[in-house]
This record gives sequence, C-alpha cells and structure tokens, in this order.
Amino acid sequence: MKTQVAIVGAGPAGLLLSHLLRLQGIDSVVVETRSREYCENRIRAGVLEQGTVDTLVESGLGARMQREGLVHHGIELLFERRRHRIDMTHLTGGRSITVYSQHEVVRDLIAAAIDHEQPVLFDVANVLLHDIRSDQPYVELVHRGERIRIDCDYIAGCDGFHGVSRASIPADVLRTYERVYPYAWLGILADATPSADELVYAHHERGFALFSMRSPSVTRLYLQCRPDENLAEWSDGRIWAELHTRFENDEGWTPNEGSITQKSVTPMRSFVAEPMQYGRLFLAGDAAHIVPPTGAKGMNLAVADVRTLSRALAARYRDGRVDLLEGYSTTCLERVWRAEHFSYFMTNMLHPSPDETSFVNRLKMSELKYVTTSNAAAQSLAENYVGLPFAEAG
Repeated sequence: MKTQVAIVGAGPAGLLLSHLLRLQGIDSVVVETRSREYCENRIRAGVLEQGTVDTLVESGLGARMQREGLVHHGIELLFERRRHRIDMTHLTGGRSITVYSQHEVVRDLIAAAIDHEQPVLFDVANVLLHDIRSDQPYVELVHRGERIRIDCDYIAGCDGFHGVSRASIPADVLRTYERVYPYAWLGILADATPSADELVYAHHERGFALFSMRSPSVTRLYLQCRPDENLAEWSDGRIWAELHTRFENDEGWTPNEGSITQKSVTPMRSFVAEPMQYGRLFLAGDAAHIVPPTGAKGMNLAVADVRTLSRALAARYRDGRVDLLEGYSTTCLERVWRAEHFSYFMTNMLHPSPDETSFVNRLKMSELKYVTTSNAAAQSLAENYVGLPFAEAG
C-alpha cells in the first residue's frame, strides 16, 4: 500500500486527523490494533471544549453531537456544605462546554470514514515503524494473516500512551516529564436521571467527588480513592452512602440513585514527552501527553494536536512549506503545558490528601474560596476550562 500519511491509532486523534486531511485533499490510511467494536464502545469521559466543538462542526462531524450533546454554561464547586457556581459563558464572552462521550465522537468519526471510503484497518498486529528519519518512511503490520507494508511520506503516531509510536523514538532523543498522584478515581455509571444540569466538583474532608452525566438518563459519578483500591470492597450501597456524604450541602441537593452498570478505578497521572516529532514521525494525543481527568483536557488536547498537524501537512502539500511541520512540536507543547498546569491546579485544589500536612490542605481550601469570590480568579478558571482559543499558525 502507498499513501501520503500513515496514521497509527483509530482513537479520536487518528480518526479526526484522517478526516481533516481528506478535507484538504490528502490521502491517509489508519491502522488500529483493536477491533472496531472495542473502539466504538470504549467508555471515556466526554467534556468538549468550545474549540473542539467548533472543529467538529466546521469539519462536518457535529450533527449528532449538536442534537444529543448537553451544552453546559457553568460548573459548580461544592465545599463546606455550600454550592458555588462558576458562570463560564458569562466570564468567557459566550463560550461553553458540551458533554458528549468520547466513544460517541469515535462512532461519528468511524461513520464518516465509511461514508467517505477512508481506509481504516482494524485488528492489525505486529505494527512496526521504519526509516522514520528518512524521506521514505513505512509502516509494517499484519492484517488478516497477511504481512502489509504501507509506504508513506509521513507517519502520525496517534496510538496512545502504550503504543509503538513514541517507543520508536530513540531514548536519548526523547525527554519525558511525569507526575503520579497519590490518589485515584472510583468511577461509576448509573441508570439515574441526572439531578443537576451542570457538573458538580465537591471538596470534602473524606475526599473529592464529581457529579457528571452521560445522557438525560445516565449519571456519571466519581469518588477519590486509593490507587490500589479493591473494587470488590465497594458494594453499591457503600458507594451511594459515600457519594451522599461527600455531596452534603445546606440546600439538600443530592444525586439520584439508580442501578450501577459500571465500576472502574482510574489512576491519576500527568505526563509529557518532548519533542512531539522525530524525523517524519509526529506524535499526537495520548502518545505524547497524559493529563489527570480533573481538568477534562485529554481528548481536547488530542483534537488540538491533529488540528495543528493537519494544517501543517496541508501547507506542505499545497504550498511546499515545511516551516509549520518543523514547528509542530513547539506549537503543540505551548498548549499542552498550559493544559497540564490547569489540570494540575484543579486536581491539587480539589483533592484533600492524607499524605499532606494540614497546612497544605488548608491552602487548598483557601484557593477554593478565592476562585469562588474573586472575579479575576473565576475568569481564569473559566477561560482554561472552556478552552483557550487556538493559536492559528501561518
């Protein structure tokens, strides 16, 4: 096979990149080790920044999201038994977020690929990247028992934290930065009508809790827990009791209970790899960076990456320009580190930790009070939460 861009990974980053390249008249092939069914049903959070929503709509991918997504104009911070609303739309000149699950975005992207006959190979194995420093890189893989070679001009590594792409960059070239947090999230899905219209972030002495939703009939909830938490010790009754405790407030609001259909423990980690390019290989999404879920930045950063990469590749093929490709890593990392800091800020402020001194935990409470009483602090939180405008290059 021969194509202009070989894309490794059929998550939101890889599939969206393929779609954006098609709109620019650039050929691509997407390869994925997982099955289509796995990709379409892998449940992940879905808080979309304004810029992500705009990108999907502008590229013709937003119809179902606009019908079924839940537009939120604010969030609530709950602490010391009081709810404090951050009016994001007012503070950011009209910007908002949309709750629309990641697997729904993936389904829309796969449907678009099928409609436009974009080649996506699922269930591949033994993926190897070759000659990425040359002007003739290629990807080798096995698909349906057949060994396939894909010759290309460029390779986009969109295959996640454990994929082959980042591992193909020599260790002496790559610099990595990481923080592992001393707590995790126990998350559940419940068949219960959401009892609030917006997300509620709760800071409680027993630990953080988050109220969210997946649809008008499904509630998503999280509890701060240990990274080595044993799910078998968490009965449905214990989960609901702990949620009600951490969401205690003077207004009597509480999440609706319902049948719990899913339980999982999510570790908390921050990670960045630099540079995000090596030769003809360009990393995007989780292959290059991980953020804790508190700031809701993971998929949004992936969208920002491939938006930048698609425009750089378009300039290369349309105008013969290579400056945007050469500056890809620098451009992306500016946004990545801003998102990393915001996610760190939100995570640190909202999670009390038994490993920290009472002094540090009191500082966290002071920060919460500041962002809910200072217009400037609230505006900073809101601007970062809805997503900063894209820095368009060239």
